[in-house]
Amino acid sequence: MKLQPSFRRLAGAVSALVAGLGLQASAQQSGDGEASLTLEHPRAHEALTVQKNVTHGFMQLPGVLGTAVGVADTGEGTLVIYVDRDHPLHADLARSFPPEIRGANSNVRVRVELTDKFYAYAAHTAKQSLPIQLGTSGGWSKDTANGYCCGGTLGALVQVNGIKYIMSNYHVFESDIVAGGNGIIATSGDPVIQPGLIDVNCSAANAQSVGTLVKLSSLPSSNVDVSLAQVTSGKVNTTGAILEIGTISTNTVAAALNQKVKKSGRTTGLTSSTICGLNASISVTYENECAGGTAFTKTFTGQIVVSNSRNKFLSGGDSGSLMVENVTTRPRAIGLLFAGSSTSAIANPISPVLTFIGGKLGGPAKMVGN
Repeated sequence: MKLQPSFRRLAGAVSALVAGLGLQASAQQSGDGEASLTLEHPRAHEALTVQKNVTHGFMQLPGVLGTAVGVADTGEGTLVIYVDRDHPLHADLARSFPPEIRGANSNVRVRVELTDKFYAYAAHTAKQSLPIQLGTSGGWSKDTANGYCCGGTLGALVQVNGIKYIMSNYHVFESDIVAGGNGIIATSGDPVIQPGLIDVNCSAANAQSVGTLVKLSSLPSSNVDVSLAQVTSGKVNTTGAILEIGTISTNTVAAALNQKVKKSGRTTGLTSSTICGLNASISVTYENECAGGTAFTKTFTGQIVVSNSRNKFLSGGDSGSLMVENVTTRPRAIGLLFAGSSTSAIANPISPVLTFIGGKLGGPAKMVGN
């Protein structure tokens, strides 16, 4: 079979990267499975090591959007490579990766997943009676520009030094960083409203103020997409209850492969899915204001990947949702959802999110629950 020049060139580039790292490709096919696997498990160690070695090089290839540690049908860790299905050479690129890469002690299976680009996503859209529950539509009260208005999800309640804050994403609360189309930028003290402007005909007068913005400026310098609004007294349920989930635990839990999860968000409401990737390196594009130009593209590392076929778990407007374990009562927080594609949703692990918040506000940050 004669190879097309594009495939030959890509295959050569991938082979050179693998060889340059002292690794070796082999020919066994990969698969999916149901075993539960954390990054601390010995069976994930080989995949994690290979992923760390190849990610930087692979992500320099046009069309590669990221990598993660997944799980095979054998229960072994796998290397997952996310390829932009809209790239003109996506088919050649997908075929260029070997089915396996030899690690230090064993073969690590490779699985290529075709997806669209990952975007920071902007249901529970109704205006609530006070005090509100979370997992609901909300956002910065001035999030209008360029003929559009934007918003996301008020995800969960956290507490630092005895003060309660609504937690959401940087790009939901404070990503307007240029005067641009509305003449202003997001500023600490600005009202945060429920519902968000996208659900009240772009008029803040039709919403209710439930908190005031506390700019953390998590991006682009940090590895988390988080922002806070200090709760206005009497406006938010003090138990931190989330719509259709209820009160969560104050404890958190680390993510595991094939772990069942759920979330409550503005657009898709209560949805459930399964964690399919750990320690992901993912490139995400951010705008400089609502419907604005590109502000920066950020590569996050150490992220959680969740199955999101046809946006059934997470869709536009669900950003800021808290991802918790899929149990009936007092679920523990696992991650803060912030981005996705039509195949995969991405979450910051909750531990570094809380660590970042605590560092900014000068005290331990904890989930509000019981």
